[in-house]
Amino acid sequence: MLLDFTEIDSRQAYQWMVSMIAPRPIAWVSTMSGEGVVNLAPFSFFNGITSRPPTIMFVPVTKFDGTPKDTLRNIEETEEFVINLVSADLAEAMNATAAALPYGESEFARFGIESVASERVAPPRVATARVALECKLHQIVRMGDEPGVANVVFGRILTAHVSDTVLGIDGRIDPRRLDLIGRMGGDDYCTTRDQFTVERPD
Repeated sequence: MLLDFTEIDSRQAYQWMVSMIAPRPIAWVSTMSGEGVVNLAPFSFFNGITSRPPTIMFVPVTKFDGTPKDTLRNIEETEEFVINLVSADLAEAMNATAAALPYGESEFARFGIESVASERVAPPRVATARVALECKLHQIVRMGDEPGVANVVFGRILTAHVSDTVLGIDGRIDPRRLDLIGRMGGDDYCTTRDQFTVERPD
C-alpha cells in the first residue's frame, strides 16, 4: 500500500497518522483563564523536545468553527500551563475531560478531579498525577489559518512535581511505578508495563 498524503484530506491523514505514530504520550494540560477559571484537557500530540533548555511541546488544534480550544485560549492569555502525566489509574478521569464543555466551565469541578496549587504558575495541577510539569509559554507556532489546524505550543519546564511513590532505590523514576498509558489509534490505549532492555552501542 502506498498512501499519498498530498492527495488525501486532513481527516483521513489524521486517522492514518494516529494509527502509525503510536504509542503517543498524553499531556493532561491544566490552564487558567484571565478571569481565573481553570480548564483541564488531554492532548496526545505531545513530547519533550530538548533539555537545553528543558522544553516540551503539545498541539491543540483550532475548532472547526475557527475558534481556539479553551486550553489554547487560556495559554494565549496567561502564558502558563501544567502538563500532568497520565498513569493507568487516571485513564477514565482523563478521558472524561476530553468532553466539550462550555467555555468557563471547569473540568476539575464537573468531573470531581482534585486539584492542588502549583508552585510557580497560576494553574493548579492534578493532585493525583504522579508527575506534573509547571511550564511557561515559550512560543506558539501556527501551522495554518483555516479551521481545524494545529497550534504547536512550546513550553519551558520551570518545576517538576514527582511523587515519591514512583522513585526507585536509585532515587530516579521507575517506569513500572510510574505506570503511564499511551494513546493508540481510535479509542485504544496501551500501558508501559511491558518493557525490555537493549544496550546502546558505544
